[in-house]
Amino acid sequence: MSHDTEIQGRSQSQYEFDRRKNAVQLRKQVINFAIMIFLTFVAFATVVADFAPTFIKPVILLLAGIQVVLQLYSFMHMDDKHAPFIGVISTFVWVGAVIAFTFFLAFNTIIWW
Repeated sequence: MSHDTEIQGRSQSQYEFDRRKNAVQLRKQVINFAIMIFLTFVAFATVVADFAPTFIKPVILLLAGIQVVLQLYSFMHMDDKHAPFIGVISTFVWVGAVIAFTFFLAFNTIIWW
């Protein structure tokens, strides 16, 4: 049984380029992960420090929002401008975020007021 698949090796320059590109991508993901761990630590420290609940809730929601944006851009690869259909994907993600925020705001308004 033979296959007509031709195996084509990469040149040394292509290998080095891919290696540098992957190293940069990994560095960005590790930095974003460290930032998210730090933001989580700040959220826990805010609660442990026993601040007023009117201060804790907005701070935690703000930190959570920052983490959502970081996760979308780093781990969901929305920062990759050359990915196929990235414009369509970004549009759907942000429209979904606006709709979710609108529902969140509407239901909180109905419940609390």
